[in-house]
Amino acid sequence: MSTDPRITMVTGGARSGKSALAESLAARHQGARIYIATAEAWDDEMTQRIGLHRTRRGGDWQTVEESRDLAGALARTDGQGVRLVDCLTLWLSNLMADEDEPGPQVAALCRVLGAQQSPVVLVTNELGLGIVPENALARRFRDEHGWMNQAVAGVADEVWMAVSGMPLRLKPQRGTS
Repeated sequence: MSTDPRITMVTGGARSGKSALAESLAARHQGARIYIATAEAWDDEMTQRIGLHRTRRGGDWQTVEESRDLAGALARTDGQGVRLVDCLTLWLSNLMADEDEPGPQVAALCRVLGAQQSPVVLVTNELGLGIVPENALARRFRDEHGWMNQAVAGVADEVWMAVSGMPLRLKPQRGTS
């Protein structure tokens, strides 16, 4: 394993510190920084969340807003600097809100990640640690999300989990290369 991973995935629960961890991992890379935002500001609360993220990042980031064609956004920005995707959970939610079957888009994302020349850091939530949701749509989302995370983690060089603001490296494990 090189000391300069190409594909890094950061997972964790809500308010676990995963976005800040992802930003610090992206800062390991020299050159331009591109933030690929998948969120859509549907209400005032989401607008405030987006604003907090922008403020924390500062002005050193170019922002690309792409709520659906994530594979295309990564392909278009490859070679332009490190990209931070925040976040896969919202991207999947956007796809499923459109009633799309997310499997083909997740497969396309993994193919594009495998072909990237410039580093990519991806943020995602860890949803499967709680109770089984009571309705079919929520269970389907949880399942699709888990499968997506497994697929992306499979192509990632490095996987981190944020827990209570603390980083845990999951892949590669210490002592392995």
